[in-house]
Amino acid sequence: MEIIKIGAWFSLGTSIKDGAAEMDQKIADAYVDILNEELVPALGCTEPIAIAFAAAKAREVLGREPLSMTARCSGNIIKNAKAVYVPNTGGLKGIPASAIAGMLVGDSSLKMRVLERLNDKDRERLFSLLNSGFCTVEQLEGEPALHIIIEMKADGDSSLVEIAYSHTNICRVEKNGVSIFHQKCGDAEFEGVSIDRTVLSIGGIFNFAQEVDISDDLKALLDRQIHDNRAIAEEGLKNRYGVNAGEAILELYGNTIWAKLRAYAAAGSDARMNGCGMPVVINSGSGNQGMTASLPVIIYAEEQKLGQEALYRGLIVSNLVTIHLKSGIGRLSAYCGAMSASAGAGAGITFLAGGTLQQVEDTVTNALADVSGIVCDGAKASCAAKIATGVDAAILAHHLAMKGRVYDAGSGIVKNSVEKTVAAVGELGREGMRETDKEVLKIMLRP
Repeated sequence: MEIIKIGAWFSLGTSIKDGAAEMDQKIADAYVDILNEELVPALGCTEPIAIAFAAAKAREVLGREPLSMTARCSGNIIKNAKAVYVPNTGGLKGIPASAIAGMLVGDSSLKMRVLERLNDKDRERLFSLLNSGFCTVEQLEGEPALHIIIEMKADGDSSLVEIAYSHTNICRVEKNGVSIFHQKCGDAEFEGVSIDRTVLSIGGIFNFAQEVDISDDLKALLDRQIHDNRAIAEEGLKNRYGVNAGEAILELYGNTIWAKLRAYAAAGSDARMNGCGMPVVINSGSGNQGMTASLPVIIYAEEQKLGQEALYRGLIVSNLVTIHLKSGIGRLSAYCGAMSASAGAGAGITFLAGGTLQQVEDTVTNALADVSGIVCDGAKASCAAKIATGVDAAILAHHLAMKGRVYDAGSGIVKNSVEKTVAAVGELGREGMRETDKEVLKIMLRP
């Protein structure tokens, strides 16, 4: 498919006339920076890995293996670390396993790939410490939803590392009670990221995807997403992980393009939620969101033989729409982030199918009208099935939009513009589901 450029990049609609081109170039640069900030590789579910990352940093600060460790985590971290397998640990789950594994590696420079160097000797030590009560867990109350404090002690020395708002956003480091690093943790607007997300809009994303020069750096970023996320999806289809939801979709619906879009996204989650040690490129702090936003677009472009440049541009749409939707909701909430990513994937598919801006907007509206409000009850095997549900909704949303059909304003939370609908969904996920989040955790922790 040939990508048709229907307008200059300067059609974003800024009200500034003098120097408008310069302002629009700044927005374009911000879009690239946002992609670079969000599309990063991670090994395993990002909440356990954030715990491991914090523990690795605390071990570095302490300078040796501690005698004891306390992991204080917010409810959302506990929710997402409770039932998911921690990669390279030999089939372990939970916060103590994540924290001890990170402490044993002790190399925070690896960030979200911190456990890729865990070896057999480390695993033996991990099992020994886990059974000794070495690590205790406490719940942090209140905001932010993403909050981790790791404290270690050894022979009169101590270290403390605090993370808030985003998975690698260290905001406090102490040794022996003395601050050696401190910064503002973040706030509800930016949530620990450095680029202002308010520059994002569906119209801006559409124009940017058409006009941006696909530089070598942008190619490298998207090539890694294509390679890593496709590889783990293939692994999930080939081998036994959880209930193999991805494989089941192909068994039920055959090897059609529409079945593949769902199956590959689900299979990637099958593998990742059940301990696969392969990396994925995440989106908005989540590997499941990264796979949901990318794999349907990758498979669609391959099946339709659209070419590599078209695929890059479709991924730009899907990734940025996902980020736009998640920015209003927050990194962690009771709102299933895969639904935001599936709307992003639907937008990317409509873009690749030659859809207009209106049709891309309508795809997002249709998807949000369908699956908004699906509850996040933590990271675990059934995330794969939820992803398949979200992608199915995205496929229907795309089909309706290409036929010129869209849900009217007033249909539930649907508003009279896509941006108002996006804002409404953000409010639903961030504010409306706050009490739901607490109840979900209560239910999960009950015997």
